[in-house]
Amino acid sequence: MTKLRLAIVGAGPAGIYAADLAIKAERAFDVSIDLFERLPAPYGLVRYGVAPDHPRIKGIISALREVLDRGDIRFFGNVEYGVDITLDDLKRHYNAVIFSTGSFGDAPLDIPGIELDGSYGAADFVSWYDGHPDVPRTWPLEAKEIAVIGNGNVALDVARILVKHPEDLLPTEIPDNVYEGLKASPVTDVHVLGRRGPAQVKFTPLELRELGEVPDVDMIVYDEDFDYDEASKTAIATNKQVFVMDKVLNQWRQRETGTASRRLHLHFYAKPLEVLGEDGKVAGFRWERTEPDGEGGVRGTGEIRELPIQAIYRAVGYFGSPLPEIPFDEKRGVIPNREGQVLDDADEPLNGVYATGWIKRGPVGLIGHTKSDAMETLGHVLNDQGNWWTPTEPEESAVPALLESRGVEFTTVDGWHLLDAHELALGEKVGRTRIKVVPRDEMTAISRA
Repeated sequence: MTKLRLAIVGAGPAGIYAADLAIKAERAFDVSIDLFERLPAPYGLVRYGVAPDHPRIKGIISALREVLDRGDIRFFGNVEYGVDITLDDLKRHYNAVIFSTGSFGDAPLDIPGIELDGSYGAADFVSWYDGHPDVPRTWPLEAKEIAVIGNGNVALDVARILVKHPEDLLPTEIPDNVYEGLKASPVTDVHVLGRRGPAQVKFTPLELRELGEVPDVDMIVYDEDFDYDEASKTAIATNKQVFVMDKVLNQWRQRETGTASRRLHLHFYAKPLEVLGEDGKVAGFRWERTEPDGEGGVRGTGEIRELPIQAIYRAVGYFGSPLPEIPFDEKRGVIPNREGQVLDDADEPLNGVYATGWIKRGPVGLIGHTKSDAMETLGHVLNDQGNWWTPTEPEESAVPALLESRGVEFTTVDGWHLLDAHELALGEKVGRTRIKVVPRDEMTAISRA
């Protein structure tokens, strides 16, 4: 039987689903899969991109763990593509590679003043509060008034973590350094601003409802934002998700406010114009009031407003990062591809090179999209036998030997179990579910014990 040696770079949901589908696919050849991850632990954005107070979403980890625990997929953690292992290495040991490295960076917001001290990317903040080992252990939380730009789930996550009392996060797996940082925050008001109206937002009803359940935080919405045009009324009448969110927002309009120590404001129809500064630091935010254009979009009204703030977070989307020796679309932040087949500068498929997940299609869609996405890519991998690489060292023992010869302290599935058990034990000592280990060297040492 023909052997397919497949490398997958990136052990988030996209990479793990691709590996699982490849193992289960009906085929006329045997598949052997190695999964590489630059962090010591697997699961990607499910571990490092989901707010700690989202235990229901983190339940996805259970399904991913089942795949890795079967034993038919090898995991090499703490191995960075382009540093510890190269494209030439992959060609020497495998028939093909699928890149599933995701999108961890922040999409740009090109307005004056965005570079001021006190202006941050939401993705960086998410990485900090999720205990990502490659970001600083501290975060500057000195502002009383904060703006969050964006109307997606990440914007709501960031706003919720900023305004929530840190004691209410203690039942979660929040790292100790994050708890201490949030405890020192003097925040009183967080303003979430989006360009369009309440019927066009990108967040989900679950995210919105969770905002209204945060203790000792007033939800502030503004009546002027609910004078709907016909397109908005149609969206509410025909889309159940929009209907539910409109119902939630209108319930908040009826609430009494003024008793909580913190406030979360939702501003719609707000087009970002400029971050205002003073002595090089964020001091305010200027935006233009928009209005419905009658076709489901918005247009400017010419009315300019300003808001005093001392920090601003842009949550306008994630953005992929380029990989050594692999084509990259700088505008879209993805690897150029056709249905997962990576394309060269002449738009021709690169033999043996594929992509799946957000690095393939951009940071849109939920877990269900990731599965179908992986299936599409894998279909090409399995049908491209004539275009596979011909590895000169296909033996499975060659890869760990290569990493060891380079001094790479790689981790395994068994190592992840050790780290997982260690984090759970840390939490159990203080009555919490888990306390996440943050330093990379500590994660690696525990995993390799």
